[in-house]
This record gives sequence, structure tokens and C-alpha cells, in this order.
Amino acid sequence: QVQLVESGGGLVQAGGSLRLSCVLSGSALSWFHMGWYRQAPGNQRELVAGYGSGGSVDYAASVEGRFTISRDNAKNTVYLQMNGLNSEDTAVYYCNARSKLVPTARYWGQGTQVTVSS
Repeated sequence: QVQLVESGGGLVQAGGSLRLSCVLSGSALSWFHMGWYRQAPGNQRELVAGYGSGGSVDYAASVEGRFTISRDNAKNTVYLQMNGLNSEDTAVYYCNARSKLVPTARYWGQGTQVTVSS
């Protein structure tokens, strides 16, 4: 059973930084396309950053140049480094894993709250 556990969220002042971590258990990270999503109150869940086929990386336009996704397959962990945070980044951040073998198999973490104070 694949499980994802996020950590690293919290309260930070505008302009500050946070690094989120997501540990995958029950399988190997290398078998999955990994991504980070977020959902603010009243909004739909949106892609923040994610790995695609061939190792490509996509970022939401709103975070391009400020956020960086990275992965450590040996540690079964994916990270999201967030710099230059602003109030619009306040949301619950979710880790997502999409199987490379069975694309319809997707898994979500429980989410971690990020709150940016102005």
C-alpha cells in the first residue's frame, strides 16, 4: 500500500522560505511521477510543481522562479523548496504520486498547511 506523508509546513512571514518534504512508503519513488499541489479555501486544487515523462518539470506560473521541486530516490523523498513566499501562497499543500506503470493509479498525502503572514 503506497502512502505519502508530508511535513515542513507552518507559519512564515512574507518573503520567507519553507521546505516541504514528502516521504513515500510501500514502493519505490522511482516508479512514480511526483508532484506538489495546493488548495486554498474556496479554490480548486492546483498543480504547483511536478515531474512529468522524461524527467521534465512543470511549475505553475505563479511560483516559477521562487519554488523548486527536487527528489531523492534513495530516500524515497520529494521536496518543495519555497522562497519569496507571499500571502497568495497560503494553502494546504499536497504531495501526489502517479504510477509510471499504471497512470490511473494516483496517491495523495494528507496535506500540510502553509500560512504566509503579511
